[in-house]
Amino acid sequence: MKQKEYIMHLLAEVSNYVLEAMPSRMVISLHQESDGLHLAVIDNNERPEDELESMRTALNSASRPEMAEYYGSMGGTDLVGHARLSLIGWQIKHADVTRRDKGTKIDLWLGSDRFDSRQFNIPSEEKL
Repeated sequence: MKQKEYIMHLLAEVSNYVLEAMPSRMVISLHQESDGLHLAVIDNNERPEDELESMRTALNSASRPEMAEYYGSMGGTDLVGHARLSLIGWQIKHADVTRRDKGTKIDLWLGSDRFDSRQFNIPSEEKL
């Protein structure tokens, strides 16, 4: 799968998941480097802690890079909820799901072992 198609697939899948909860606000940020990328999605839905933990677990399932193209072709199917997040989790390096003052933030990182995800974070709400 080409880089652009791969990114579009991830954007579609994570935004589809977020939109299932019908937020009134969703912000997507993408930062690309030659050896990796950071995708952040922020919404204004306040989810309970057990749902956040379930999201973390689904997104941080064992990476299956050899399956990325196969599962990428499933984009747009009728997967819902955590099945959709598991699909994403098989294709990424790491994910964080955090509660923000007025919603939820999902961070997805992809890249080689040289890619340092600490360089590509959206500042806290106080700094925005």
